[in-house]
Amino acid sequence: MRYLLFVFIVVPALEISLLMFSGKTIGVLPTFLLILTTGFLGAYFAKKQGMQAVTKMREDIQRGLFIGDAVMDGVCVLFGGLLLLAPGFVSDIAGFLLLFPYTRKWLKPLLLRLFRRTFQNRNVIVMK
Repeated sequence: MRYLLFVFIVVPALEISLLMFSGKTIGVLPTFLLILTTGFLGAYFAKKQGMQAVTKMREDIQRGLFIGDAVMDGVCVLFGGLLLLAPGFVSDIAGFLLLFPYTRKWLKPLLLRLFRRTFQNRNVIVMK
């Protein structure tokens, strides 16, 4: 419940504040163009990383390997791409962190722990 409060109230308030500050500091048009640029870059990187995740998943299936890591990459890319399509600087930073493989490899264990804690005792098994 407290996470929902944070996600639906605090994060949008922070996003709006930063957008207003940016508009006042660098101007409305540069802020608008920055938001559009991160949206287009995010869509490009999400497509590229998403295709790589799907390719890795196919290769792992053909080799008979467990596809958990590739699936987790796909989930991170999906959420990262969605965050980049949302206007705002905080969501853009979080989205890029989830899209880039180097930072994603550091975030995946944290997300896996969060998923385990969230789905524990709910008849859902999260495997690594």
